[in-house]
Amino acid sequence: MDAFEILARQRYKIHGHAAVKLCLWTKKSVRGLGFCYKEKFYGIKSHRCVQCTPSVAWCTLRCTYCWRPITEASLGCEIPEELEPKEVVDSILRLHNQLLTGLGGVPHDPEKLREARSPKHAAISLAGEPMIYSRMSGLLSEFHRRGMTTFLVTNGTLPERIEALETLPTQFYISVCSPTEKHFRKVHAPEIRNGWPRLLRSLELMRDMNTRRVVRLTLAKGLNFELPEKYAELISIAEPDFVEVKAAMPVGFAKDRLKYSQMPLHREIREFSEKISELLGYRVENEKPDSRVVLLSSGRKKPGLGTN
Repeated sequence: MDAFEILARQRYKIHGHAAVKLCLWTKKSVRGLGFCYKEKFYGIKSHRCVQCTPSVAWCTLRCTYCWRPITEASLGCEIPEELEPKEVVDSILRLHNQLLTGLGGVPHDPEKLREARSPKHAAISLAGEPMIYSRMSGLLSEFHRRGMTTFLVTNGTLPERIEALETLPTQFYISVCSPTEKHFRKVHAPEIRNGWPRLLRSLELMRDMNTRRVVRLTLAKGLNFELPEKYAELISIAEPDFVEVKAAMPVGFAKDRLKYSQMPLHREIREFSEKISELLGYRVENEKPDSRVVLLSSGRKKPGLGTN
């Protein structure tokens, strides 16, 4: 079974190197059963969000907590034949609407389902490392041209691609999920050389980016849930507007690598967040216990993006 067959069985819809999958919270929101923490923190409506990627099976890391099949469905660090940004966005939106069709047969909010077919937000974070796609500026511009906001999440191992961005996302994330280089090698099993110094360079670049900037920590006991002072040192390089501190969850293929006992309780995430906030001088801005995530704010920008 090849990479794409594995992903298709996991209900990914794929076109070339791009893919989309309905987020659990999108489905819940359409059915009136809840919403994602990004809606609570930033005002992004879960039912109008597209969870997507331009590089579904390509990544520079093999993170222990990743939900994708990092061994069975990893195609390395370079996409062989890249599609034009317009074709990528067209396919993402088309496939997203195909996936939404299945929600019409279960109890749902008809108005939300109608709105979901005209999404207003792209979360470029589904799988793989999106910055491997070399035409990211064009991709972001194409989403923005259609009146959509964008969240771009990168692992920070391709600083040269970050530096080359001509169009910036509405909100830019770097995942910082190891407090030291030793942790980095253990937790992420990098497929790229010099991954740690590359991450540090990306954090330096983030500091001067003229957009909303977020550092995200995904934490698991016995793996990387320690040394808050080291995380604070890394975060201080980037001086982000916000920090998201979140529990790693054993879902998808991560269930084969993580035990449920390694998933921190929300209380533990809150305590860890408070230690980081004290070290940085950030405040606890918000939290969502059912997602086990806490938002820290520098106070420089308001967390809400509006009602998209």
